[in-house]
Amino acid sequence: MDDARHEPGMPVLDRQAAPAAAAGATETPRSVPEARPTPLQKHYVLLSAPALVLGTVAITALEMGAALGSPLVKLCVVVAAPLLAVANADAIVRIWRSAWAWMPVDRGRGLFRLAWTLAGVILYVLLVAAAWIVVTA
Repeated sequence: MDDARHEPGMPVLDRQAAPAAAAGATETPRSVPEARPTPLQKHYVLLSAPALVLGTVAITALEMGAALGSPLVKLCVVVAAPLLAVANADAIVRIWRSAWAWMPVDRGRGLFRLAWTLAGVILYVLLVAAAWIVVTA
């Protein structure tokens, strides 16, 4: 045994070489660097956390029988909806940029991110519509 870490009584493990890449083949990278980070990227959690708490309060109030137009529900929505809207808009921009960064590297991953961009836009429209319904109730 030529391994300096081997001690008496330890099982001998045969080491296997890492599989070599086929000639001329390149592996797809795990990530693509961001060329232009969004301004709010570092603040995403700070924007989302209060919206989560206020959303929980509003939903709990509704579950306990409060009307959609009650002051508590409206206050929660008026404070949380803009925070969530800004955070989600920033996230949609990041996903959009990520999709186009992946296109030259791996088209499938780029298209997958474009699909998530579309889902983000749909959910954003639903967020704005729901906030409008509560505020005008």
